[in-house]
Amino acid sequence: MDSTLSAYMMKSDGYEIIAVHFNYDQKTQTKELSCFNDICDELNIINKYILDLDFFSQLGASALTDKSIEVPTAGIEEGVPVTYVPFRNGIFLSMAAAIAEKEGAQVISIGVVEEDSSGYPDCRESYIKSMQQSINLGTKDDTNIEIHMPLVNLKKSQIVKKAIEIDVPLSLTWSCYKNEDKACGVCDSCRLRLNGFEIAGVKDPINYK
Repeated sequence: MDSTLSAYMMKSDGYEIIAVHFNYDQKTQTKELSCFNDICDELNIINKYILDLDFFSQLGASALTDKSIEVPTAGIEEGVPVTYVPFRNGIFLSMAAAIAEKEGAQVISIGVVEEDSSGYPDCRESYIKSMQQSINLGTKDDTNIEIHMPLVNLKKSQIVKKAIEIDVPLSLTWSCYKNEDKACGVCDSCRLRLNGFEIAGVKDPINYK
């Protein structure tokens, strides 16, 4: 939902979108890829990259990629949750930077949310800003890439309201960490999403168990 909204916001600002999706052996990989392709169709995106990263399943250490670790369903965890994938956004941004440099793109837009997130260290605004500096130090002198974080200071309810305001097809988005048919409704990501819709006073259009 967050990444989709950020893409729609960039398009409304007049940018041409190059879409990037990562298959990293997450438990809902097939569903997420289907959503990505549907959203690209809605946005009329021609230029897109789908990157396969089996490294993350080899690494493990996260409930999203390690089959031996259950996705927690008891409520929002304190501190860094077991669904944190080690340095995932850093790796994603590095690969997006390579694409951006090759394509001559000016901006990388990422849908990180700091205030209302689940405690992931790689969603912090200060971290993303440091990545922007590192990317520009590690690329050609004439490369100057800005990382946009249009949602970083928003709450999930504000994200829902903004998405509705600019006609984002929320029915095509997926947040569940566990299931690919019907969202579980009890993992951290589902809880955050459902709470956002409830506070916004809007019904979530996706199906839940």
